[in-house]
Amino acid sequence: MTLDDLSRAAGVSKSMLSEIERDKANPTIAVAWRLTNALGVSLDSLFAAPKPPEAIAVSGPHDIPTLSGHDAKYQLRVWGPIELAGKFEWYELTLQPGGALVSNAHEPGTREHLTVLQGSIEIEAAGAAKRLKVADTARYVADEPHAIRNVGKGEAKALLVVIHG
Repeated sequence: MTLDDLSRAAGVSKSMLSEIERDKANPTIAVAWRLTNALGVSLDSLFAAPKPPEAIAVSGPHDIPTLSGHDAKYQLRVWGPIELAGKFEWYELTLQPGGALVSNAHEPGTREHLTVLQGSIEIEAAGAAKRLKVADTARYVADEPHAIRNVGKGEAKALLVVIHG
């Protein structure tokens, strides 16, 4: 969300937001309430003591974000926790027949590791292409354009791990 977006959504001037951000002004409870509402956070969460992490945290299917590329015929289920995004990520990738996940280059040094769980998948990276079957794992550079394609007749599934450089 940009400063402009937050200003409009909360009804708080950009100059006030800037002063709050730079610790030059303290927001009133009313301003804090408008900001938390605009950000989708409860006001009382600002004052609550942080909860210690659970020994075992369980996420149900409804807690797992899913990204769909309808035209490209793929679905990515985000299994990794959000706090690791940009460092280490893992996904369940489902590709319909003819589906593809085509990616631009990630930051320098990024590598992907893909293990086929079902179907037949082709990986294209660094000017090369490799076909994989169930239980095969491909490890490849992802800091240049790359693609994952379902080359089989049925649905394909894979575990995709991204390690950012």
